[in-house]
Amino acid sequence: MQGKRKHGKSAALIAISLGLLALAAYPIVKAQRMPPSEHKGLGVNALGVISELSLKDQIGLEGYKMQLREISIMPGGQIARHDHFKRPGLVWTLSGSVIEGRPGGEKTYRAFSPQAILEDARTDHWFWNDGNEPARILVCDIVPSG
Repeated sequence: MQGKRKHGKSAALIAISLGLLALAAYPIVKAQRMPPSEHKGLGVNALGVISELSLKDQIGLEGYKMQLREISIMPGGQIARHDHFKRPGLVWTLSGSVIEGRPGGEKTYRAFSPQAILEDARTDHWFWNDGNEPARILVCDIVPSG
């Protein structure tokens, strides 16, 4: 009987130890950086604009313009947290790589990724460049014209 108790205590101690190790590792695996509150290390090149008048004449949309920009994010640079409630858009990585953060997690987008980043009414996000080279993204969005 004494041997069974000793074996049972050892198994319990091992189980508790493994459980504590798992709990200690959990925050490291699930940790996400805090979203940046300001822009840093950015360059913006306006590539074209479809005017408010043109959007009104073509599709009846008033008070907005469509713009196409190339944004460079230097190594260590960031785009502050923002939403797209009234600013739909698409983002595509031209060179380097960017990390897009959202409340649900982070995703890396590399140059010429087959997938663009969709910015719809539910989008709340931010970007980082953790790489060693500048990242360039192409951004097309519809924004208030005022």
